[in-house]
Amino acid sequence: MDEQEFKTRADQALTDLYRRLSATAEEHDFEVDFNAGALAIEFETPPAKFVVSPNSPVSQIWVSAHSKSFKLDWDPARAAFALGGQTLAELMGDAVGQQLGEKVTL
Repeated sequence: MDEQEFKTRADQALTDLYRRLSATAEEHDFEVDFNAGALAIEFETPPAKFVVSPNSPVSQIWVSAHSKSFKLDWDPARAAFALGGQTLAELMGDAVGQQLGEKVTL
């Protein structure tokens, strides 16, 4: 995938994730911000911050959550960025759910 195709797919994936997280944030206690092409998810109790950002040089979306780094590649079969069989939305649903102590589906 060339750089322009990556940017288009990454922007679509992050915009979709932002919409899903924003809807979920209304029901739970966290805030989500989409600024300069990256998403920041902040929790007050317990305090934490997750960051989701595109990394153009390697055509990946990087997620920083729970003191770990996740690097998602484009999966043509799922038409989504994925890691270990989980899409970006599934991975973030699990991460947010773990932080909140309850199941979260995005």
